[in-house]
Amino acid sequence: MKFIVDNNVGKLAKWLRIMGYDALLFSEEDDGKMVKAALAQNRIILTKDRQIMKRRLVTSGRLKAILIEDNDSKAQLRQVVGALNLDYQFRPFSLCLECNQRLIERDKDTVRGLVPPHVFDTQSQFMQCPSCQRIYWQGTHWQAMSRELEKLMADSRH
Repeated sequence: MKFIVDNNVGKLAKWLRIMGYDALLFSEEDDGKMVKAALAQNRIILTKDRQIMKRRLVTSGRLKAILIEDNDSKAQLRQVVGALNLDYQFRPFSLCLECNQRLIERDKDTVRGLVPPHVFDTQSQFMQCPSCQRIYWQGTHWQAMSRELEKLMADSRH
């Protein structure tokens, strides 16, 4: 399942990526281009734009789109997870949060000098984006996002 996320719900793309879902952030103004991209790439549109929901491709069911109702990104995520029965633990932390590319495992020696010394000394597993070269590890930021996903998952069961 792949998504194209309108820039009016940009944080939602990041949370879907954290979960491991391919979520392309569409930052242009032209809705027609977003619709064409969604069709060409078989993506579900996530947007707050009611006009997109009125398009024939959407009303006919040929193109799936979800009208996001809340302004809070976590409520938006709960809406999408509920509507599509997504798994909060699909492939967590497998995609770059910035550019949506699949991360590649890197051994410790290859990241020497690319991460802070404390991180190099205390971490053993590293992932890198092949596109933007960003490096990820299971530090405090990762732990906070993991706890938030667990909380969202627990909340969804009630």
